[in-house]
Amino acid sequence: MEGDPMGALSRATTVVLFFAVILSCLLATLGAVSADPVLDIVMGGQRRHFGRDELLKRPDIQRISVANDVAYGKPMDYVAIPLPSLLAGLNPPANSVIESLALDGFAAQIPADLLIANDPAKAIAWLAIEPDQPSWPVLPGRTQSAGPFYIVWTGPQVSKIRSEQWPYQLKSLESQQSPLERWPALDVESTLPAADPVRAGLALFKTQCLPCHTLNGAGSSTFGPDLNQPMNPTRYMTREGLHALIRDPKTVRSWPTMQMPGFAADQMSDMEIDQVIGYLAYMATPRRDASK
Repeated sequence: MEGDPMGALSRATTVVLFFAVILSCLLATLGAVSADPVLDIVMGGQRRHFGRDELLKRPDIQRISVANDVAYGKPMDYVAIPLPSLLAGLNPPANSVIESLALDGFAAQIPADLLIANDPAKAIAWLAIEPDQPSWPVLPGRTQSAGPFYIVWTGPQVSKIRSEQWPYQLKSLESQQSPLERWPALDVESTLPAADPVRAGLALFKTQCLPCHTLNGAGSSTFGPDLNQPMNPTRYMTREGLHALIRDPKTVRSWPTMQMPGFAADQMSDMEIDQVIGYLAYMATPRRDASK
């Protein structure tokens, strides 16, 4: 029987195409794995993009040690750039905050003055950069590291930097109006006395809760649920239960995909947690609309 040269050619072509597709997929996968992470920075209309490999070659990069790393809960060493150096020349607007947006939707509002402070007598902010190899350890209870970019702090007053002001898995930094200018619905009535504990609760909410939660839609994070819509937690939880939930959520309820971390006593005191609960109770009535 004579062979079918056209059929053989067709089969050969199919095999070649098959391996071409496999090679293409493999190259795409390798490219995705080795892609250079980029940090976007926008300050007062000025925009910069920094690739990881570019940052690792900067002359101001240093090796630093963090004695009590918030994300990892232990001492950590990093290669890092002082944020005042990285942000030099960008000049964020007066009284603005820097919104640090993470890959998972976490959005901390950090006062710009803190990030650009370069006084050795105060806490200094650093941009820690995860190298391609060796990568950082996986975060406790998570499946990923704190990379590719992570804001860490060193200095004599580092204990005054709040736990939520250590944002990790960063993708961008952008100057914004202060939270109360940007979202007036977060504010309390002007008639409330300056020393009222609810005002202290508002200040804590902006720093410790707003990075994950909105309130009546006010806020930019997509990480956690709104804390007044459809119902304020002070309406369906006891004060004791809500206090325990903030301190250590797993003592109240737990499930495999739970994301909310607790706040240890050195991150929020019992009095501070009570102040946050007082602010939430205040905001439960009257209901505020973030669009106004």
